[in-house]
Amino acid sequence: MQHLGDYLVVDDATLDHHKDMRARYRKLFESPAECDPMVCVTVPGVEIPRWEEMLADPEVMLRAQLDQLRPHFEMKDDVVPVVRVNFGTAQPASAYGCSIYVPENSLPAASDHVLSRIEDAYDLPVPDVNAGLYAKLHEWTDQWLDALPHGIAIQHPDIQSTFNTAHLVRGNDIFLDFYDNPDALEALLGNITDFMIKITLYLKSKISDDTEYFYDWLGMWKGTARISNCTMQLLAPEFYVDFVKKHDERFMAAIGGGRLHYCGDSRDMAKLFFGLENVYGYDMAPYGDDWSDMFDDMPPEKVPILSGGGREDGLCKEILEGRLPEKRNYICVVSAPDVEAGKRLLGDLRTAFQK
Repeated sequence: MQHLGDYLVVDDATLDHHKDMRARYRKLFESPAECDPMVCVTVPGVEIPRWEEMLADPEVMLRAQLDQLRPHFEMKDDVVPVVRVNFGTAQPASAYGCSIYVPENSLPAASDHVLSRIEDAYDLPVPDVNAGLYAKLHEWTDQWLDALPHGIAIQHPDIQSTFNTAHLVRGNDIFLDFYDNPDALEALLGNITDFMIKITLYLKSKISDDTEYFYDWLGMWKGTARISNCTMQLLAPEFYVDFVKKHDERFMAAIGGGRLHYCGDSRDMAKLFFGLENVYGYDMAPYGDDWSDMFDDMPPEKVPILSGGGREDGLCKEILEGRLPEKRNYICVVSAPDVEAGKRLLGDLRTAFQK
């Protein structure tokens, strides 16, 4: 793959903006009462190839992601300049031997469950870092590292979470295992946590030497990686406490912390996530536009990412009208119809934050 420094040129002014932006991200976690919220502006119009094309060619995928950075370079919002080798959510399951299929114009998905007997979890080996889709992921990562324009970094691939992957490896029978064989279930969850720690630290060593912060979808976060706990929507909160929580906390402690995604609708579950040790940031669905409820439930030092809407709706409108949350350490994702409108909205929000 050729070097793409001429494909996306990052000039000195943009590099200075990104340096300042990273310092402001750090303040979210280090000086939560004295920082300003970060603003990421989404605009339509960036066309990308079909997934079939991007999954077949590392340069096609990389160019598509570089193209998606261009509007943010123009607006100078708070989207960090990163790209991601993206093979979807089934990567960890593929390491355990799950077959993969690729739906039309979509990311790869797991097509079967390999652990037909939960008792087999006792003899299940922890996968090698090159197992399943990971060999291809490492190959593409190395190619991207050689081709990246100056000033662009690579963020972690999707690592899911202990229970998300356990559900793919075991299938829906896992919900019976809580009752029928909790000890073997514990062996499975522990095995997957061991693999997540191993693969995360290995990937971190390839893409970054920063031991305090990492990049993940739009922003910069304290820690090393994100977990996605979406499948916890299928469990009652007490099952999370009794079976899964300790694995999430062990993973986070081993990698130096990170953030958590949950797209379920249980606020009781969200409150449990807010109490996790070494988890510093969140994006959550249960609260919708009720950001004040989220702020009441969340420890003040922790950082959420919020959907701010457009100029005329949601949190964005409230900020522009002077109804600012007392909490300062959050990331607000807003939308605009085009780049010029995005610049104006970004300027107006930053002015509002100073009042």
